Amino acid sequence: MKPPAFDYVCARSLDEAIDALGRRPGEAKILAGGQSLTPMLNFRLAHPGMLVDINRIPGIDAIRDDDGGVRIGTLARHRAIEVSDSIRKKFPILTAAAAHVGHLAIRNRGTFGGSIAHADPAAEWPMLALLLDAQIEAKGPQGARTIPAREFFTTFLTTALGDAEILTEVKLPALPAKTGWGFEELSRRPGDFALAAVAAIVTLDGKTIKDARISMGGVGGTPLRAPGAEALLRGKPADAALFEQAGKKAAEESDPSNDVHATADYRRHLVSVLTRRALTSAAEKAAQG
Repeated sequence: MKPPAFDYVCARSLDEAIDALGRRPGEAKILAGGQSLTPMLNFRLAHPGMLVDINRIPGIDAIRDDDGGVRIGTLARHRAIEVSDSIRKKFPILTAAAAHVGHLAIRNRGTFGGSIAHADPAAEWPMLALLLDAQIEAKGPQGARTIPAREFFTTFLTTALGDAEILTEVKLPALPAKTGWGFEELSRRPGDFALAAVAAIVTLDGKTIKDARISMGGVGGTPLRAPGAEALLRGKPADAALFEQAGKKAAEESDPSNDVHATADYRRHLVSVLTRRALTSAAEKAAQG
């Protein structure tokens, strides 16, 4: 199919893009990598009156070190994250997850900020932004603001961004010492969206879990954290029985639905298994670190 008719603006600066969005509030869409938007246009699932292309705006694709963490510009391509030495050193969970983002052609074109702003609950970057307590920076007619990832994803394919706001950068704060990570995803075929995905980080103090975070993808209207499972882990010795309990608790905190690919019960079972595996991997890495 062909997309519906739309006006096109090729912005050369953020201010120009914001001005264009403001002229057509609720009708204009940002075009970044286009790997999600273009299929939606072709299937007539989206009908924007205007596309604002931000690919010519300089300086918003950078990956920068920042006080032990990193800042990732909205136009950073998935592939750039996959091969970044800084990301591999500070957030290797992103390096591992990048290999699950579509296929290489998609990773070469799709953007980090575009994926987060699109807010597909089965996508990797939104769930990892939630896991890593990302600070999402946006700019609009009223100026710049920072939105915590916990407040950014509001419902299915919907975020806290205003009609004329643009996601400009994502800040990932530094992780504590002795922190390990685990990432587990199950999809029907390589490159498909996950039936369920779980990411975890564990910080150890000796053999005791000082802190733990768990995020889940594909099992709710937004990416989800598992606060009950996280609380269950803190202050306890890391062992297989504890991770089994945490997996069951995370499954209870998920909110999957039935569809043609899997039942809700099957997805809950996946959450339980994948959480146990992710926590085990995270604890092993933390102990080595």
